[in-house]
Amino acid sequence: MGNAQDKPPGSGGGGGGGGGGTKSDHGTPGRGRRSWGPGGTTHRPPDKVVANGAQAGGGRVAGADQQQQQQVPGVTDTSYLDVPAGALPPPLARLKNEGNHLFKNGQFGVALEKYTLAINGCADAGVDSPEDLGILHSNRAACYLKDGNSADCIQDCTRSLELQPYALKPLLRRAMAYETLERYRKAYVDYKTVLQIDTGVQAAHDSVHRITKLLIEEDGPEWRDQLPDIPVVPLAAKQQHQAKPISAEQSQARAARLANEEARRREARFSVVKHEGNDLVKRGQFREAVDRYSECLRIKPDECSVYTNRAICFLRLNQYTEAKEDCDSALRLEPANKKAFYRRALAHKGLQVRHLVIDGGAAPPPPPEKRHI
Repeated sequence: MGNAQDKPPGSGGGGGGGGGGTKSDHGTPGRGRRSWGPGGTTHRPPDKVVANGAQAGGGRVAGADQQQQQQVPGVTDTSYLDVPAGALPPPLARLKNEGNHLFKNGQFGVALEKYTLAINGCADAGVDSPEDLGILHSNRAACYLKDGNSADCIQDCTRSLELQPYALKPLLRRAMAYETLERYRKAYVDYKTVLQIDTGVQAAHDSVHRITKLLIEEDGPEWRDQLPDIPVVPLAAKQQHQAKPISAEQSQARAARLANEEARRREARFSVVKHEGNDLVKRGQFREAVDRYSECLRIKPDECSVYTNRAICFLRLNQYTEAKEDCDSALRLEPANKKAFYRRALAHKGLQVRHLVIDGGAAPPPPPEKRHI
């Protein structure tokens, strides 16, 4: 079952996951069978925590129609409470599952009590399962984080990491708690450790970028000298994390992140190439400018200004048909674009002059437009 998930500052996503009978924590940032707290996106100081309960992932296998037939109107389905939870005895597994369910429904204080009962019950029953105990502490840490109790969140995350070194979720939650307390150096170290385990955790990337700016302002150019040592994550820990299957939520979040990164790259390339085209026009290198503007249109085919810019190049190259076509394209995008109207008029005039010349006339070519980009 999953353990409580926290959204990192400003993050989106989170939610549901962990299959029944597993030992999963409330999701991992970036990958993992379960969805995780800090959903792999940008964030502010932690203010949102989302849970995923074991019942969301399974335990029982049934189609939607079958499940509806089994539900009795007016009777609450509590079957999720009996889903196995790792090596925990049934009474303790029930407490954990109940805590997950309460967390998912926003009852963080009551969920915290259930996790505490389960942790104390493990000691009383002699349960010696580092993975299950680590998950319980990490789940309770998520409750503390949601309630704004960063100090106890850090304590539980540290205990979880003693039981499961380099576990991703408690590392990320502890980093968020450190950041909330403005203990930026410790937060930086934990975020960088997270990124050694999974480079796809966008929340950690965003936090590192933000904290770096703060530390530069605070410590100056030698800010790195003030940092605690960043541990080197063993290869086995990385491989163990990478071997975990990715949940549907994490797969969607990763696809969205990659799409955003690609869009940023394309936007940056577009700006560079358009600027190069404008510079070439100013230097009178119209053929080369056409090539740059054509590349821009392959990146953003609906950018009106590029069509009008390329049109002036075609006019200067006496390619009036191509200039007219570019102006037509610009006017389809912006029907009131004055530059497109004016340059199309020049293209029409150039075509008329060319027709007169072909028929034996000697009319001069139309005056070229000034190079206003």
